[in-house]
Amino acid sequence: MARTFFYRGKTVDQLQAMKPDEFTSLIKARGRRAIKRNGILYKRLLAKIDHMKKAGVTKPVRTHVREAVILPAWVGMSFAVYDGKQYQEMRIAPEMIGHRLGEYVYTVKRVVHSAPGIRATRGSKFLAVK
Repeated sequence: MARTFFYRGKTVDQLQAMKPDEFTSLIKARGRRAIKRNGILYKRLLAKIDHMKKAGVTKPVRTHVREAVILPAWVGMSFAVYDGKQYQEMRIAPEMIGHRLGEYVYTVKRVVHSAPGIRATRGSKFLAVK
């Protein structure tokens, strides 16, 4: 049996049926303030999403706006969020509602160092040549 997702006591269908003002009353103050301020980049992103929905385009929405709060209307959509070097694709799940896009796309990769090379340190000059 599939589990239904609830956000503050509401299902995803109920959240999607809400008006934006009603939804903003459910999220925390920081996200509410970000949506209320609605900067120029955020407005452009919302316009781009609406345009793509109306056109029926299924490819990911490419954006640099990492601080955008994920809205219930975006559940099931794909986004390509810029991480500083390239666009990383992500699919919006119901559990992501109220969070930021940037929380799911990391800007720094894990560094994995290999064995030291020739002339790396004084002790590494005795290692075999690779």
